Amino acid sequence: MIALQTPIEEIKGIKGIGQRFLPKLKKLNIETVKDLLWHFPFRYEDFSKISKIVDVKINEPVVVQAFVKEIKLQRTWKKRMFIVDALIGDNTGNIGAVWFNQPFILRVLKKGTLANFAGKTVVSKNKLYLSSPVYEIIGRSILENESDTKHTGRLVPVYPETRGLTSKAIRFLIKPVLDNLEKLPEILPKEILEENRFLEINQAIRYIHFPENLQQAQAAKKRFAFEDLFLLQLNNLKQRLQLAREKSFSFKINLDYLKKLINHLPFELTQAQKKTLWEILQDFQKPHPMNRLLQGDVGSGKTIVAGLSALIVAKPFGMTQGKQSAFMAPTEILARQHYKTFLKFFPEFNGGIGLITSSEARIFYGNELETETKKNELIKKITNGEIKIIIGTHALIQESVNFPKLAFIVVDEQHRFGIGQRAALIKKSRRETSTPHFLSMSATPIPRTLSLTVFGDLDLSIIDELPKGRKEIITKIVAPANRDKAYQFIRDQIKKGRQVFVICPRIDPAEIDGNPFIPDVRAVKEEYKKLSKKIFPDFKVVMLHGKIKAKEKVETMKQFNNGAIDILVSTSVVEVGVDVPNASIMLIEGSERFGLAQLYQFRGRVGRGIHQSFCFLFTDSSSKTTHQRLRSLIDAKNGFELAEKDLAIRGPGQILGADQTGMPDLAMKAIQNPELIKSAREAAETVIKKDPELKNHPFLKNRLESFQKEVHLE
Repeated sequence: MIALQTPIEEIKGIKGIGQRFLPKLKKLNIETVKDLLWHFPFRYEDFSKISKIVDVKINEPVVVQAFVKEIKLQRTWKKRMFIVDALIGDNTGNIGAVWFNQPFILRVLKKGTLANFAGKTVVSKNKLYLSSPVYEIIGRSILENESDTKHTGRLVPVYPETRGLTSKAIRFLIKPVLDNLEKLPEILPKEILEENRFLEINQAIRYIHFPENLQQAQAAKKRFAFEDLFLLQLNNLKQRLQLAREKSFSFKINLDYLKKLINHLPFELTQAQKKTLWEILQDFQKPHPMNRLLQGDVGSGKTIVAGLSALIVAKPFGMTQGKQSAFMAPTEILARQHYKTFLKFFPEFNGGIGLITSSEARIFYGNELETETKKNELIKKITNGEIKIIIGTHALIQESVNFPKLAFIVVDEQHRFGIGQRAALIKKSRRETSTPHFLSMSATPIPRTLSLTVFGDLDLSIIDELPKGRKEIITKIVAPANRDKAYQFIRDQIKKGRQVFVICPRIDPAEIDGNPFIPDVRAVKEEYKKLSKKIFPDFKVVMLHGKIKAKEKVETMKQFNNGAIDILVSTSVVEVGVDVPNASIMLIEGSERFGLAQLYQFRGRVGRGIHQSFCFLFTDSSSKTTHQRLRSLIDAKNGFELAEKDLAIRGPGQILGADQTGMPDLAMKAIQNPELIKSAREAAETVIKKDPELKNHPFLKNRLESFQKEVHLE
């Protein structure tokens, strides 16, 4: 019998699992039997009904059982392609079958072979053909007919594939493994199975790969989707329990100092900012660490809320000594932006503000000019506790940086960081016996169902209103016919002193075999040439993208901020952390290629000053669906409403980044099922309440431990 933990290469006696397949399986992250069996189908082809050839219709998927009557290999000299051309027949008639670049088929499908052929019918030169049909040999004659088919004559699973490893090959590997698999232990408690009428695990694993009908496939998928959500919620609840046991810094809040800070701001805080700030300060007064996610639209003022919180942490009050705060940002541009925000709005803070990135180190003490310094000097000052607020990128977690008094960690755009990097930052404070308070910030609006599931271990604070006086950004979808009009409008705006962002989906034009071939996907380098030389030769046009060196990026953004650049052509590198009040136009090329939440982020880069701002969504697509989707960006009242639409259209994997979260596919899809989330949450709460250490559920405990290693929530 085969065990789940058995490495694929150690499976004995199963034809096909050889050295040839191992690297391909590895590409799909399949290294053990468990990985193979949990490589679930993403859809099923209904090849259950076998038709007679006489009943075959054009352009329809069909399965026929037929003998190979003729088969030959041809080669087209123009395209240098091999074509296998066969004539197959049953007792009602004949039909052609054709395969491209698969000459080996000639060795497999000999004349007289009986097989099932499944595929779509096409007409070529007035003849009816099956185009590249899946085939499955039944026997050399009727007497050899086998009824246990894997690829035809049934509901057939279709899997995520890689080059050289098709769904047919994956089915070929899975079937004998399933037939020789040891009995799997059930991890879901009996009462949960019964209450929800879920399939038992051994039945579910067979049904998900080889169901007899769609109902069996759906029942299996539901069981495994629930299982993943249940494990996710168990993980969240255990994290909460763990945090509740940990000690943290308990701060008394100096309300007079807080009021003074707020009164010195050149604007009034919104009600949403006040509410979220108070939620954070309430957490500061508790003896265990805060673990909170602060969500807010672009420009809603999250940094000010986090900044005020950091100043409270830094100011000694009563018995509490002043402590350190660390702000970690995913890019140098964003880190610098936060640093400038502190200098602009808290100029009198004299507790020391430091900026550390791979390319620079800076220090500011209240009411003084900020100065550039050497990194080792700044690190010394951080280590001796002299700098109270430290802002940086991954440079914050380099080996030489240590925080003797770290009490508050803020991570911006948290889904862009690995959990290991956050843990490394917390570890640097462990000279103290207390765990720092943790605040995550995200300008990417995440739908509520998604945040409760994926970030269920975090308390949620939402800033759902923009600062007073912000003008609505006028957003237009621009068809190719109106491109010149848009360019003229931009020219007029630049003459009035405004600046422009131009966003492209790619850095370089896409190539196949060294030849550029996709003119409709705009690339930064090409667009920069066109705009600077042909369209706006009289204006200063500069490009910015991920391949440019960090120092150059910073210098470019500095010039753009100072008004020395009229048009900045960029990739999504400006999606977060760019604040240029004079920029009033956001032009997005190939807008249909971005998600709604990302488009919303781009649009939020303008409208931050006193001038009326505009967002132009350029698209060459005439698709009605595309225009409806882009239209929802114009109609949505806020980022959260838009995020819900994005979730419905593209699914959670596209919003969060499936690779970044590491979440299983079924759990990702199940996030769109609020009822399943609710029942998984309730089941997890019941189990944890009765058995917090899972001592009475050893199989579940083991599975949860392996799940925590597999899933790296960002």
